[in-house]
Amino acid sequence: MLGGIRGTGITPQHTVRLINSRAGCGVRVVSGSGKPSEGLSIRVRGTNSITAGSEPLYVIDGIPTTDTRSINPADVETMTVLKDASSAAIYGAQGANGVVLITTKKGKSGKTIVSLDTYTGFSEVWNTLAVLNGEQYRDLMTEMGQSTDWERYNKNTDWQNEIFQRGISQNYQLSVSGGSENTNFYISGGWVQQEGAVRSSEMDRANFKINLNHEVNDWLSLGSRISYTKYSDVDVNDNNAVNQGGVLTGVLNTPSIIGIYNEDGTFTSNPFQNWENPIASTDGSDRAYKSDRFLGNMFVKVAFLKDFSFKSNLGVDYSNGIYDYFLDPYLTSYGIAKGGIASNNTDRSSFWMIENTISYNKKINHHSLEGLLGSVAQKYLWENNYITTENFSSNGVTTTNAGSIITSAGNTKSEKTNTSFFGRLNYGFDDKYLLTANFRADASSSFGPDNRWGYFPSFSAGWRISQESFMQELSFLNDLKIRLGWGIVGNDQTSNYAFYGLAGSGANYPIGGQSMPGTYPSSIDNNNLKWEESEQTNVGIDFSMLNGRVQLTADAYLRKTKDLLLDAPLPHSTGYDNALQNIGNLENKGLEFSLNTVNIDKAIKWSSTINLSFNRNKVTNLVVESLPMGDIAGRGEAVILQEGQALGTLYGYIWGGVDPTTGNGYYIDKNGESTFSPSPEDRTIIGDANPDFFYGLNNTVDYKGLGLTVFLEGAYGNDMLNATRIDSEGMSDPKNQLATVNNRWRQPGDLTHIPKASWANTDNSRISTRFIEDASYLRIKTITLSYHIPQSLLKNIKLDQVKIYATGENLFTITDYSGFDPEVNAYGGSNTMKGIDYGTYPQTRNIIFGLNVTF
Repeated sequence: MLGGIRGTGITPQHTVRLINSRAGCGVRVVSGSGKPSEGLSIRVRGTNSITAGSEPLYVIDGIPTTDTRSINPADVETMTVLKDASSAAIYGAQGANGVVLITTKKGKSGKTIVSLDTYTGFSEVWNTLAVLNGEQYRDLMTEMGQSTDWERYNKNTDWQNEIFQRGISQNYQLSVSGGSENTNFYISGGWVQQEGAVRSSEMDRANFKINLNHEVNDWLSLGSRISYTKYSDVDVNDNNAVNQGGVLTGVLNTPSIIGIYNEDGTFTSNPFQNWENPIASTDGSDRAYKSDRFLGNMFVKVAFLKDFSFKSNLGVDYSNGIYDYFLDPYLTSYGIAKGGIASNNTDRSSFWMIENTISYNKKINHHSLEGLLGSVAQKYLWENNYITTENFSSNGVTTTNAGSIITSAGNTKSEKTNTSFFGRLNYGFDDKYLLTANFRADASSSFGPDNRWGYFPSFSAGWRISQESFMQELSFLNDLKIRLGWGIVGNDQTSNYAFYGLAGSGANYPIGGQSMPGTYPSSIDNNNLKWEESEQTNVGIDFSMLNGRVQLTADAYLRKTKDLLLDAPLPHSTGYDNALQNIGNLENKGLEFSLNTVNIDKAIKWSSTINLSFNRNKVTNLVVESLPMGDIAGRGEAVILQEGQALGTLYGYIWGGVDPTTGNGYYIDKNGESTFSPSPEDRTIIGDANPDFFYGLNNTVDYKGLGLTVFLEGAYGNDMLNATRIDSEGMSDPKNQLATVNNRWRQPGDLTHIPKASWANTDNSRISTRFIEDASYLRIKTITLSYHIPQSLLKNIKLDQVKIYATGENLFTITDYSGFDPEVNAYGGSNTMKGIDYGTYPQTRNIIFGLNVTF
């Protein structure tokens, strides 16, 4: 299969989250934060949509899925990323953003093998920031004309020390595998618990899996893949200001002069505002998310005639999740004001699919031919119930029924269906000339009746030049192949009822002299709505020499996406502000290089892998000239969509500096002139969150059972809006500030880059180039040191293998970024809102010590 050649392997590591696994060329793991509950987010060759999803399709043992948090890395055998359209097109519209194929382990015939893998470790925030001490805070407040009874505030609380902690993790995995001539099995169970490096954050996951394969006879085989996951986590409030309960902004903006608790047991607040300290957010409420998930499939394969086979695969993915929240009515000021708050949010989703394929495989002399025809039907159902109540008589009963006031309640149901027919044809001659053609027809219920079907062809060709007679004299050359691929894929990752005209709730109508609740038309229908389509061309070369000791892969690609789903403005006469339409185009183009070398192959073995990826993203057509979006820190939009610019273009004012006479900051307007009061029209492009390139370097050394693996990764040229500094260097309210403001302007003639303190005035802290930073980084992502106990020492204790290991993650980072961490984004995996840090949970430094025993 030629498409398989286009895969990028990802090697699972000793890790709690699959997200920590190594990615490869053109594949970027987007780490929104370092939370234990953070899921997997991958971008394959850039972002391919504005409003529709840009996540790749995850296929676990043949079952498509979107939830990766419940995947147990210990069960994963291989992960392969299909990047170009010629290989991903067989998955149709769901493969528009690439495909991640995850294959779990299975047993082998022969001896039954029992494997135990266990580790324990700890995590911590690798970077802290200097803030004003108590005396410096009092000086700042006095300078801004604020005074209080300072003798009441005599504490010296290190809020970073109170919130950041050494999180403990433990992981236990047990598996049994084996089989006979006709049957093999793999059974595993595991439990992992992780306490986060930020107070109160945690994650708990228990997994069970059983994989079975059985050959009934020479023409019939059966198999199943069944897994169950019980998952829970406790989240923390980040990406918010301290007055909104933001924990990470709270550790910087809460003055050290207050303690944690008042004498009555309630949480302390800022001396000048009722902004409680960050521990009120971590400890003042009970909150937990719990879920159960069943994922399984069963298949039957029948060989008939001579070269044909039929396979039928039935898959199911069922999950339910419950989020419970209770804000104590006595501990926090907001809880006291509301008399306590409780909420319950329940989600239930089910997915089923049935896929039938007929394949043909024939080899005649130098010719090989493979054919595949198939169909698949899928259905997704989702239901949500929620209720929030207030006014509790005590904190003894924390469920919603104990609240006397229902503030909100509702129920939502949704469903989506997909039907597809597909075919693939592979032809090879003498393993020298390779051709593949795919065609897939998809129907999605998300679109109107006239555009429900999408048709997606693809083609690829390969020429193994090294097999030609004129290349045989090059004895050092093992393989040289040129590849060409082209294809079109669709994207239907939009709302399930996108083309319908919808009614919304929350309207009130005067009836009989009273205001009565009702509904209103919230969106206009659009039966012409259709798929987003991406056309991609790929050219590549594979090179191997010196008996495979040097292998080079290079690719160049161009992906053009059209018919983007965007909200377009409508005339006011319609009664609607906008409507979802197919307008707008987007382009991604890039280069990828991967080099694998075997540097030493003797008693000491040393191999290296280097990958380097370039991607350029650009909006080529937009319904409006520009579209600012994203309100940060109350200062307005921080990102702009604009033709000719990339997604993730940062937007704001040009910072000119600090006027030495007045101490005010000044800006450069659209005419190039200095001004203290720029207008919104003076805003312009101030940064690009996309890196110029990203890279990885992996080295593996083995010597007599001792192994060392070092993986470094980095990004270069990406900008970050450090919005945390807007609050922490703004000096316009009673928030504590970073220690950098000690260099602020204080009197005429001062030359500094920090403006003066100015109470209730945010002119000096507009979103501008003042807060744009270079977020390039080089990080030692993982280091693993392992040792296999010699077999000679294991014979007498009936063990096949004993390995001890230690792994470190994020041990060292080189960066000029001044925030907690450069590898974060306040908006997670958003397509458009990139490169923004606003009190975001940072990546953590993790150390684990483990033992693997096999017998």
